[in-house]
Amino acid sequence: MNKMYDIIVSRRTVRQFRPESVPRLVLERIVEAGRLAPSAANLQPLEFILADEDAVRREVFPCLKWAAYIAPAGNPAPGREPTAYVIVLANTQVREKGFEYDVGAAMENMILAGLTEGVASCWLLSVDRDRLREIFTVPVTHKIDSVLALGYPAEEPKVEELKDSCRYWKEADGTFHVPKRKLKDLIHYGKF
Repeated sequence: MNKMYDIIVSRRTVRQFRPESVPRLVLERIVEAGRLAPSAANLQPLEFILADEDAVRREVFPCLKWAAYIAPAGNPAPGREPTAYVIVLANTQVREKGFEYDVGAAMENMILAGLTEGVASCWLLSVDRDRLREIFTVPVTHKIDSVLALGYPAEEPKVEELKDSCRYWKEADGTFHVPKRKLKDLIHYGKF
């Protein structure tokens, strides 16, 4: 078995976390993986804010929207919030447009690096950027792209075959179910 392949196919978004902190050294390794991701023309416009202190985390949490299909049931329960966040910034003085590709590569690297350390994540795009800009005094030269919520998982979402809808759901026991398309429905050999 290929360990990296197994990590990739087992990856699921987690929205319920255990209340134990992720060591800063582990968090720095996760951000390092993001820093070393591919970058278009090697311009490297991304910068990262690591927020792992309790007071700051309490300020960040209300700026995030979770699991829109089932809100508010998809929100982390009290005591099950993430224990760290990485706020991903794009320095628009380096690259004004097209940095989203860099963000995608950096996010996936950070997500997978976290998994190798037992750290789960949730990539959030629905965020209050104005409030985050205030909290972290982000200069106008930097665009807040997204936030990666991190922590040790307190749930195990399940993959389901996509049938009628891509909408995920949550059972009464708290289990998340995530529908995914079948490989045979989206792979084309040699031509469409």
